[in-house]
Amino acid sequence: MGSRIARGYEFGRTYVVRPKGQHQATIVWLHGLGDNGSSSSQLLESLSLPNIKWICPTAPSRPVSLLGGFPCTAWFDVGEISEDLHDDIEGLDASAAHIANLLSTEPTDVKVGIGGFSMGAAIALYSTTCYALGRYGTGHPYTINLRATVGLSGWLPGWRSLRSKIESSNEAARRAASIPVILAHGTSDDVVPYRFGEKSAHSLAMAGFRQVVFKPYEGLGHYTVPKEMDEVVHWLASRLGLQGSR
Repeated sequence: MGSRIARGYEFGRTYVVRPKGQHQATIVWLHGLGDNGSSSSQLLESLSLPNIKWICPTAPSRPVSLLGGFPCTAWFDVGEISEDLHDDIEGLDASAAHIANLLSTEPTDVKVGIGGFSMGAAIALYSTTCYALGRYGTGHPYTINLRATVGLSGWLPGWRSLRSKIESSNEAARRAASIPVILAHGTSDDVVPYRFGEKSAHSLAMAGFRQVVFKPYEGLGHYTVPKEMDEVVHWLASRLGLQGSR
């Protein structure tokens, strides 16, 4: 696991925003469908979190079912966002492994986390379930010790079977209960409907993720706003115990 190549699709360029203060945490931030790591890095550079190093990878360009097979940057293949959405486990695992690989070389005293927007939030949440279960969907061991997850305007892949998988292992239940997760979603989202954000938070809570915060944003569409990012900043500073962040 951890290759730069996913089923013949090569991951794009990775952008890094270095901490302006003491390096206490590293977060991989994942862009949405058709976007790239550069735009993520520009957004994150403006946040008042001087103790965080941000790693912003770019997804492979691949044919996407939702776009009728048109190729664009995507962490995995996805069809129409619906309750019956088919999960591309192979694509999810390849991207989750790429993200884990980016975090694997961080110093041991640095806390690591994952965040993302839209499809990036979906792969962040999928990685979080891999952390709790201790393995990828294919069964390979997942070895990164995640400390926080941020999911904006996204959804939870594999939500149907998550609870039964977590409940079958005491260790998975312990890890699920230990990781803080914040989800935020606009009530007027016309790309990933609001109910998927709500359902994701509910599914995680029902599966034993005890530290899930869900923030609805009235009237917000499929984008981020400064108020939302301010909440993320405060939440990360508090959950990761960052010193001198404000």
